[in-house]
Amino acid sequence: MIGRKLRDRYEIIEHLGDGSTATVYKAIDTRLGRDVALKVLLPHVRPNTRERFFQEANAAAQLNHPNIMSIYDVDEDDGQHFLVVEYVEGTSLADFVPSSPEVVVELGIQIALALQYAHELEIIHRDIKPANIKVTPEGQIKIMDLGLALPKEAKRVTTAGMVIGTPAYISPEQAQGKPLDNRTDIYSLGIVLYELVTGVLPFDSDDIGTLLLQQVQQQPQPPHVHVPDIPLGLENVILKAMEKNPVSRYQSCKALASALQASITIPGKADDTPPALVTGTQQSRRVITDQPTLRLILADDHTILRRTLINMLEKHQEFVVVAEASNGDEALEQTLSLLPDVLLLDLNMPGKTGLEVLPTVRSKAPNVKVLVLTGQAEDWYIVQALRAGAHGYLLKSADETELVEGITNVVEGHLVLGHGVAEKIVTGVLTGKSDGDVKLTEDERRVLLQVAGGYETEAIAAHLQMPMPTVIEMLAQSMNKLGAGDRHSAALIALRRNLISLDDLHNL
Repeated sequence: MIGRKLRDRYEIIEHLGDGSTATVYKAIDTRLGRDVALKVLLPHVRPNTRERFFQEANAAAQLNHPNIMSIYDVDEDDGQHFLVVEYVEGTSLADFVPSSPEVVVELGIQIALALQYAHELEIIHRDIKPANIKVTPEGQIKIMDLGLALPKEAKRVTTAGMVIGTPAYISPEQAQGKPLDNRTDIYSLGIVLYELVTGVLPFDSDDIGTLLLQQVQQQPQPPHVHVPDIPLGLENVILKAMEKNPVSRYQSCKALASALQASITIPGKADDTPPALVTGTQQSRRVITDQPTLRLILADDHTILRRTLINMLEKHQEFVVVAEASNGDEALEQTLSLLPDVLLLDLNMPGKTGLEVLPTVRSKAPNVKVLVLTGQAEDWYIVQALRAGAHGYLLKSADETELVEGITNVVEGHLVLGHGVAEKIVTGVLTGKSDGDVKLTEDERRVLLQVAGGYETEAIAAHLQMPMPTVIEMLAQSMNKLGAGDRHSAALIALRRNLISLDDLHNL
């Protein structure tokens, strides 16, 4: 074929490779003066293979994305059918196995956003693997092979229940010949990310049947078994993408891209985005920051509880746990290093206690929200935690819904007092008094703010330059208005109802 000119237009100059259904050549489009690639269908292929060949043309023709190979034409010359596609300079993604977490994240984001684009047009790829992805010299991803891509209106060209795809990368539902949706590509991309970061496949066998069974039933070894220093956040994202049940995976590639972006922090960068390998990805990255994944650190000295909470949180695609800590010193170090959106903090831990960690986090990482998650329900702990800078206080008995809502609410700037705390402390709620029933005077508000700050009556009088009898009178009036049994309860009721400000408390 070298030197031959198809359709008196495409002059073949180089053999690029062979596939199971087509041979690929580099050619010059003499009419437009540009390099192209020709995929020439092999002779005597089965009818359904020929149909998939033209299906690729139909699928690719619908896509116009910088990270997806473009198709220019489909034609025939003397009985030889061929596709004219974009010629891409670059190397296979397989050449990037293994890579650093930063590179894995950058490449993974590009692949995920390209797939998101295809999925929005209701096209699933069905054969995501390194061999079908190129990386240009500028670091730009190109998804190359759409031979198995399935447009929404395409007639299926495989027998029902037939397994099609590459066994090392196919999803459990694909391995079982079940109907597929976009989540099959998410699973396959999870395997690609696993291989990129570890250098090995999660499932591998010379026997195809064994390999398919592994995809359906066997859990992968966590990536840290192969790469001990892999960021926890990245490991969690990869494992979630590879969940056997599609319902437990990320439900969109956009969510996966957002989680990847949030999974690691690059030292020395002001934001949490990885360094771009190509400028063109910046616009795509802005797309996924509309509803960013929240980055969490969990600090608790009980390993089983910590892992249980992480597994619970990782079921929600809006969260990624980027680190965990078993003592206060680790919690402080990781928080200042990774700057998460939310630190979930136990109060009683080895080393520094949560109450000792809080002021340092507040002063050195003011944008980190701290949600205390503890077994301590006493008023003193609650007041001290809020005074030290906590944005919320939940008991460990909180259920999944309350924990998820608590994290979301503190990020939005709300004070969170969980069940078991609110019922115990905010007694005004139980007396039938509504928020509209209570109006504090400015002096009452100032006194309660000092109480919430942990000051006793004599110190309050000195700080406010107010006579002691007046302070006592203000306290009594406030407790009566709020239906509180003591000064601490009154202060917490006022905080919960925004009668006094958490920001003002932190600035005392």
